[in-house]
Amino acid sequence: MNMRIALLGLIVALAGCQSTHDQLLAEGYPPPFADGFQDGCGSGRQAAGSIGGIYRKDVPRFMKDRLYAQGWNDGFRQCQAMQDSRDRENNGWMNDRDRQWEQQKTRDKARAFRPD
Repeated sequence: MNMRIALLGLIVALAGCQSTHDQLLAEGYPPPFADGFQDGCGSGRQAAGSIGGIYRKDVPRFMKDRLYAQGWNDGFRQCQAMQDSRDRENNGWMNDRDRQWEQQKTRDKARAFRPD
């Protein structure tokens, strides 16, 4: 019984590892759109400053294949916006952390200089 549960958990975990390209194909998007989306997404992350993003654009295909171009543009915009959003969240967290640190320093100074 435990082996079946473990096997089911493994299958569910591996099913979650589907790439965006595979997910788009499974949802019925045409292969040229999925190819363009994948290339555009990496390019969008790179444009937003992500270290892991790689700029990829098959220019001849982009000029000839409308579905590839549409997928590339959609992927670029979505992934660039997602990366920008993550960066803003991370910067906000650091600002909150810095603010708390400054408040703690001020409290500690007040305690140190307060006569007992």
